Amino acid sequence: MSFSPFDNLAERLLPFVQDGDDGSHDVGHLARVWANAWAIAAHEGGDGELLAAAVLLHDCVHVEKSSPLRAHASRLAAERARGILQGIGWPPGRIDAVAHAIAAHSFSAGIAPETLEARILQDADRLEAIGAIGVARCFYTAGRMGSALYDPADPRAEHRPLDDRAFAIDHFRTKLLKLEGGFQTAAGAKLARERTQRIAGFLADFESEIGAG
Repeated sequence: MSFSPFDNLAERLLPFVQDGDDGSHDVGHLARVWANAWAIAAHEGGDGELLAAAVLLHDCVHVEKSSPLRAHASRLAAERARGILQGIGWPPGRIDAVAHAIAAHSFSAGIAPETLEARILQDADRLEAIGAIGVARCFYTAGRMGSALYDPADPRAEHRPLDDRAFAIDHFRTKLLKLEGGFQTAAGAKLARERTQRIAGFLADFESEIGAG
């Protein structure tokens, strides 16, 4: 699994990442977010080492989506990242930059990203929620939460409120199809448009197959 050109940094930081049972926030997720971030940085610039550290530690404290602490997860991860980076000798200014990027990356935290690295991390992580990976993670998470696939009586929520805790497919309309408009970088927005088209196509196919298209 590559975090090139920062594989040495990854070897130092990955042991601090919590090894939980959430397959949507595992080391594979970190590697995909890094691939997204590095692709965006190739067009936007930024400090690669800061960005790599932020990617590697952005989920170092994991909080389940169903937890009341979910909105605080990125702040908790940022504080833990501070301690980790202090422990390996990083200077305070660079630690502050990584902590800010981590705190600001979350959709639910509501913290505006103020640096290029923070904007890239937010975009790179949000790309995981759309496209083919986003579809897979949506249904994986719905299964962990005990949600049904869809409401057979009203799959498109034409006569009821959308409820993505009860029905996995509702999450496409409550969140996934709306993410495209919130990207911070031009390169990230371009990738988001491509991936949003994929999830829109999946949703159309899904609804067609269940007779709701």
